Amino acid sequence: MKARISVITLGVSDLEKAVRFYRDGLGLPTEGIIGQELENGAVAFFDLQRGLKLALWPRKSIAIDTGLPQQPPSATSFTLGHNVGSKEEVDAVMQQAEGAGATIIKPAGATFWGGYAGYFQDPDAHLWEVVWNPAFDLIE
Repeated sequence: MKARISVITLGVSDLEKAVRFYRDGLGLPTEGIIGQELENGAVAFFDLQRGLKLALWPRKSIAIDTGLPQQPPSATSFTLGHNVGSKEEVDAVMQQAEGAGATIIKPAGATFWGGYAGYFQDPDAHLWEVVWNPAFDLIE
């Protein structure tokens, strides 16, 4: 299989609140909530980078669409990594996220592997790592 990840979907409890966090708080571009005329179709897409979107979809809708029972969220199931170009950018993104209503889980600081990172949770407890990795070349 050749991986072609084009959408990362996060299950949310309150779609409007989640859209406000990502759009107004973090500044991610979106056309807002679409598909409200469809049963369980309301969703919001955000442009992350070329070829990659973030989708917010109610947990209940995901459960109905997949046929799986709705389960409690778990912050340690996975993390989303937001790589930036410097330690200062890590600090700036962490401050922006906190100002938007995120919960700081681990303040930014030096890592054991030589980088600089911090963790925050969005209003639905999704865990984001904001990280500067000196070994990564960022694609703009």
